[in-house]
Amino acid sequence: MILLILGMAGLGLRSGTPVHLALCGAMLVVIGMLLAEWETRRVGTVILDQALVTTVTGVVERREAGASGEWRYIMRVSATSDPTIRRAPQRVALLARSTHEPVAIGDRMTGRARLSPPSGPALPGLNDFAFQSYFAGIGAVGFFLGPPTAITTLEEAEASLLTRFDSALFSLRDRISTRIRTALPGDPGAFAAQIITGERRSMSQEATEALRLSGLAHISAISGLNMALAAGIFFVGLRGLLSLAPALAQRFPVKKVAAVGALIAITGYVLISGYQVSALRAYLMTAIMLVAVLFDRPAISLRNLAIAATVILAVQPSAVMGPSFQMSFAATAALIAGYAGWRARPRSILPTARSAGLRIAGIGMKFIGGTLATSLIGGLATAIFAITHFHRLSTHSLEANLAAMPLISLVVMPAGFVAMLLMPFGLDAPFFWIMGQGLELVLLVAHTVAGWGGGYVFPRLPDWFLIGTTVGILLLTLLRTVLRHAGTSLILVTLVAALLVPKVPVGDLVISEDARLVTFWTGQAPDLALASNRTRPSAFVFDQWRPVLGVERVMPPVMVPVDPLPPTPDWRSGQELTEAQRLAAATILDSLIRKAETSHFVCIKQVCAARLKGNHLLLTLERPNLLGMACDRADIVVLAARTRLASCRSGAALISETSLRAIGALEVSGLGSIDEGIRLKTSFSGPARPWTAHRLHDWRSGTNAKLHEAPTVLGWRTEIEDAGARNQ
Repeated sequence: MILLILGMAGLGLRSGTPVHLALCGAMLVVIGMLLAEWETRRVGTVILDQALVTTVTGVVERREAGASGEWRYIMRVSATSDPTIRRAPQRVALLARSTHEPVAIGDRMTGRARLSPPSGPALPGLNDFAFQSYFAGIGAVGFFLGPPTAITTLEEAEASLLTRFDSALFSLRDRISTRIRTALPGDPGAFAAQIITGERRSMSQEATEALRLSGLAHISAISGLNMALAAGIFFVGLRGLLSLAPALAQRFPVKKVAAVGALIAITGYVLISGYQVSALRAYLMTAIMLVAVLFDRPAISLRNLAIAATVILAVQPSAVMGPSFQMSFAATAALIAGYAGWRARPRSILPTARSAGLRIAGIGMKFIGGTLATSLIGGLATAIFAITHFHRLSTHSLEANLAAMPLISLVVMPAGFVAMLLMPFGLDAPFFWIMGQGLELVLLVAHTVAGWGGGYVFPRLPDWFLIGTTVGILLLTLLRTVLRHAGTSLILVTLVAALLVPKVPVGDLVISEDARLVTFWTGQAPDLALASNRTRPSAFVFDQWRPVLGVERVMPPVMVPVDPLPPTPDWRSGQELTEAQRLAAATILDSLIRKAETSHFVCIKQVCAARLKGNHLLLTLERPNLLGMACDRADIVVLAARTRLASCRSGAALISETSLRAIGALEVSGLGSIDEGIRLKTSFSGPARPWTAHRLHDWRSGTNAKLHEAPTVLGWRTEIEDAGARNQ
């Protein structure tokens, strides 16, 4: 209705007027909202609401080999049993670590597996993996408890034409990846598979980390660089071959014929790439350039980039929230604008080189200068998004790209492209060897540069930082006159403001979404340390916490010599502690509490104690049958288990796995002065969204709550900070 009203209002206005432009902009905003809602409804992924162990049966849609011999399968679920899941997800991603015969794409598979919902943000405001899984159609993740078993091959009649095409395409991709890894063992083969097919799990963790720290991780993604090199090699090569035949060159437009050939080549490339966003963006951009050649139009322009962005946003609006889309388009826009500015520069006043030596030297300097300028422009354009999403920035990426890009452009991609053309004939091995030698040198560069330092780490930045810098980049790249430097000024002002304003405060107490990892700050600046209740915290969670919280030193828990807690019946069956067990447990808890410190956690098995700011006693435990005793003794109780209790009767603050299920990871601030109010920063708040609704589903009654609400904290004046807006 709003769109119709805006359209009718715009019909009566002269085009080009400010009001008409404003109405057109408003219409685009409404259209974008409609497309986003359409994608959300179209995807309709069912996300598992709680972790459980079950037997899963389904069809293998995709698979990827890991660096240690494990396999990751994407399964389309057809049945679950023992127990049967009421709200079974349509697709699951499962890791099989046990030795087994890999199940082929398109075959049925079954196995006992532990399934969990996709993780939420590790901290309020960070990346929500459930959002990505929802739009990728993945409703649960997990691992097989033993080797999975292949059942039978999917019959043709059971699958639609589109499903069979997709299965055949990914089967081809899998065979190509296997062939590459067979011809090139180790990290070079895994690196080559990433560049050609987009398979990202077979490279070792050391090589992956070296590429990331050195600023060369973009090479492994199928992006504009890979697509442009593939199109350029085919375009130039085919045009050169056709030009060798004068009869063909004089009768046919060989330039346009080569453009059609290059278009077919990159179409095949993107089909075997796994449909990555960066690959789709690069394909659309390159395809538009090649079509422009067919119609004698400029091949490289911001208009073509805008068309590619519009197509992606129309088909997949959720992509705009991801770093891949933002970084790839920012880099491409900056490079196109930089190229246009270079062409518009005054011509050189230096005399033209006449000798062969000087001409060769000039060509070499142009190549080095072009590589340097490309790396510098692309690095600066993507730095803002790398800081915002990953909170890290490589300090030596310029040197690494300057050393590695000639190898990629002159050795790796040409050899890989020729190997792919010769693969059907079995003549690809020599060219894959050449490609592997080039990638060995690239990995050597990555490891060397990574050894120079891990770069800068940035803490959490205010929300306006990304908005201000993005608007500045748009002004700088889209405007053609001197007004474009308003974008430069805006970027500089935003950067200076981010440096001068106080840092975004972090919580005094930080709790993971499963309540298993609890940390608090201890000491005084500059000797602050983060005290943890886990000797070995989850790397997946803690590696995300480190840059955001600015963690430099971690205080592990201290295990104290206290008698172990008495054995307990199975609390899942509803049994309670006996009176003797309760008395013994109370004595042990009191002894542990007396040993509580302000500098670290003191722990026995399943229970930890610490004293926070304001002398508040914190107890973390994993046994629900100790909850009553903990509530009677502590000011804050964190329970890493499910419970039906919403609060402690004693007035202590209770934070459990049940309450965190609705609000995600939690930060608590203001513990030093409760009279001024406790501030709770939650990962989720307000109305449920399709990718968060599973957190509010009650499997017993089959009902869904409507709001993400923070736990009741009796005796505290609390203030909820809406940190979940970006995740919804």
